[in-house]
Amino acid sequence: MLLHRLAATPERPAFQYPDGAGWRTLTWHEVGEQVRAVASGLRRLGLRPEQRCALLSGTRLEWIVVDLGVLCAGGATTTIYPSSTEEDCAYILGDSASAFVFAENDEQVAKLRSRRRELGAVQKVIVIEGRGGDDGWAISLAELMAGGREADGRDPRAFEACAREVGPDALATLIYTSGTTGLPKGVELTHDNWVSTGEAIEALGLLRPDDVQYLWLPLSHSFGKVLEVAQLRIGFLTAVDGRLEKMVDNLAVVRPSFVAAVPRVFEKVHNKVVAGAQESPLRHLVFQWALGVGGRVSALRQQGKEPPLLLAARNWLATRLVFSKLQRRFGGRLRFFISGSAPLDRGLAEFFHAAGILILEGYGLTETSAATFVNRPDRYRFGTVGLPLPGAQVEIAPEDGEILLRGRGVMRGYHNLPEATRETLRPDGWLRTGDQGELLPGGFLRITGRKKDLIKTSGGKYVAPQALEGKLKASCPYVSQVVVHGNNRNFCTALVTIEKDTTLAWAAENGVEAAGYQELAAHPRVRALIQGFVDRLNATLPSYATIKKFAILPSDLSQEAGELTPSLKVKRQAVEQKYKSFLDGLYDGSA
Repeated sequence: MLLHRLAATPERPAFQYPDGAGWRTLTWHEVGEQVRAVASGLRRLGLRPEQRCALLSGTRLEWIVVDLGVLCAGGATTTIYPSSTEEDCAYILGDSASAFVFAENDEQVAKLRSRRRELGAVQKVIVIEGRGGDDGWAISLAELMAGGREADGRDPRAFEACAREVGPDALATLIYTSGTTGLPKGVELTHDNWVSTGEAIEALGLLRPDDVQYLWLPLSHSFGKVLEVAQLRIGFLTAVDGRLEKMVDNLAVVRPSFVAAVPRVFEKVHNKVVAGAQESPLRHLVFQWALGVGGRVSALRQQGKEPPLLLAARNWLATRLVFSKLQRRFGGRLRFFISGSAPLDRGLAEFFHAAGILILEGYGLTETSAATFVNRPDRYRFGTVGLPLPGAQVEIAPEDGEILLRGRGVMRGYHNLPEATRETLRPDGWLRTGDQGELLPGGFLRITGRKKDLIKTSGGKYVAPQALEGKLKASCPYVSQVVVHGNNRNFCTALVTIEKDTTLAWAAENGVEAAGYQELAAHPRVRALIQGFVDRLNATLPSYATIKKFAILPSDLSQEAGELTPSLKVKRQAVEQKYKSFLDGLYDGSA
């Protein structure tokens, strides 16, 4: 796919990336020259077929260039999140037997240096931002590429010849699952896994060569990686910057036509928009009117209908008065968002659609090369993950509702874990996803829960916690995270964290004195505020699924504390273990 792209559209812009105070653009030809230098440099160092090269870096242009260089040299990329601890890095490098490590900066090199005695297989560390050292153990990326250009000059035909020798069944990527429970497992994905996914995305017609993508997702995660593959296949321009704090500013400059994101991003934007609308009674009144108008338009469009003339005129006015500001914040030419990695609450999707912003939810696993189901701009159904991609097969296990998937995108297996592979991959090629769902009329898939996450109360009733968590976060702009608990207990409870900024704004407007998060979390009026939203949610639930009690935690959940994965999913077991005393208190009456 890469060689085809370089030959077909060499002078078209491929990437934009931050350069000082502005953005620099590279053509496909320029990207190809950088990939060529990396690949040639690795071959010069002795990289063997399918030998692993680890990438320990945040999302940036160099990540993509290095990844493509590794693949063209015949190697395979091991992905490591930059937030990984020294212990995690050592485990992944040891388990994968990675021979070379590309580290983003001196901070990441320091992690490796501290564990160097355990990293016997690592021959070289290549530093993306840095000069290397450690008696030659670490060299700079510039040095590697300079050596590659020298080798390429001596044998200019070797680069393409080596790339064309790579077979479809060769290992391309070893992605370690972020590990919401236990040690991460290395998922082996081949070149054909990725090529088939790229072909399927192209066949959908969902993305076009004239699109502009804003890419911020972790490329160590399969959701980010599949977007790299889609770009290779289709050829659209990608602006890449993994700094989440720069996202809002970047969107206004890049003005993308599509962006992939995780539900947590939409939750935060929703909370800020709702809190801002509540700053004055008049603003809130206008906002509620506009949301009502947009909601009626959304309901019609979900049925494939267009609004009548009068409603369309009101919607135009609602957009001018209210929604245009939000649309401009996303750059003003956005066709849609793509949401994945975690469940998106239906109410959240409908809120944004009422504001004229379409979110297309999709579904896939690392084990299926990320993309298996997705809603389409012309065929979408909120509350579902859409329709299967071309070539993907799905079945629902009759005994427990587990989703089974089969197709060319399904992994080769788990690295060094034959028993786990047998448990997940059936002999007939069907993958047990661990997720439960149902197929709706028209072929849409709805996820109903995850087998391991299902709560079974002591009364024998089953509760899907993710659904409750999503509903509470979508309805309450003051809630940041929710973990519903109740397995083998006689009722359900929840651990809650608050959105600091929106809750501080509410406190200031309502005469509540609080200097920061901890004071807010401990304030009885904040608790009463959250209780009101919990009560409204409970009114829609059967008695056994209601949240009888909750505790507001003294700090928000974070990656640094080991409570969130890099894709911002909650590590449920880690949180429940850490706050066991809070949970026990909710049941024994001490909280």
